[in-house]
Amino acid sequence: MAAKGELYGTPSAFANSSLDKNFTLEVPLFNSGIHWRNLMKSLIGVNARLGVLVRQNVKMARRWKGSQLAGVALDRLREMTLEFGFSVALGDFAYLDNGWYVTHAGLLRLASRKRCAGMQVKQVRESCDPSINRWVFKATVFKSPRSKGFVGYGDADPTNTSPLVRGAEMRVAETRAVNRALRKAYGIGLCSVEELGWLTGSPSPLRKENQSVKPPNPNGSSNGQPKLRDRLCVLIRQYNLDPILVKAYAADFCGTPTLKDASRDLVESFISHLATSAKENRDGLVCKLNSYAQPVEVKL
Repeated sequence: MAAKGELYGTPSAFANSSLDKNFTLEVPLFNSGIHWRNLMKSLIGVNARLGVLVRQNVKMARRWKGSQLAGVALDRLREMTLEFGFSVALGDFAYLDNGWYVTHAGLLRLASRKRCAGMQVKQVRESCDPSINRWVFKATVFKSPRSKGFVGYGDADPTNTSPLVRGAEMRVAETRAVNRALRKAYGIGLCSVEELGWLTGSPSPLRKENQSVKPPNPNGSSNGQPKLRDRLCVLIRQYNLDPILVKAYAADFCGTPTLKDASRDLVESFISHLATSAKENRDGLVCKLNSYAQPVEVKL
């Protein structure tokens, strides 16, 4: 149970608590002398903690995304919180392109809470081609010692991964395989962020054609290095930051009306500053970003 004065959803609160919706105490009631009323109190306590987590998730989601969240998205957030105990504060969720996605960290925490018996990951050698950095892995999740296992496959190559992870395609493929196996094992219909090809992949042919006729972006890169925009997007996803607030903060930091008006040197300086701030004091950075939120007019 969370300590006094501590918000549920922090790592210390998760350490010794169960968030399983169908939580049961596997003890012989009569032999151990535990009264039925005590069991019911324990179950009520679990549901109460879930209620606190739901309210916290909705509050944080509204603060980070604001008007971007529709009622359906909030209902989906409540449903997934009650069903699996995911926490927005811990980065178990990501909201992209008007939809919720689960993260690798959230899936691993869920497996830990569900007392997963183990995972086995193997390389599918016949489908791999190291010469072009193409890797395929097979992951098997065992929910219990007697489980036959839930299988998931994951692949990665330069065509469906970001330039920022170039050379790490093998690890990306392994992560994707584990995510798919965990989602199958625990019945999670949400796709994971790490599986998104359109988010981390190469531009489509149409996008390439459009980019070829556009003038060079001063904030981009033409020497094969990751674009500043990509680096900024990675930081936003990694630390679960609000992209709109980050852009407002960046414009203020660079002293320009909008971020696209800033020079490359200023944007590079801001990205370095943002990475340092997020790593050393994320909570302080979130408070700073919230100061750039537009006040919502209350209609009477």
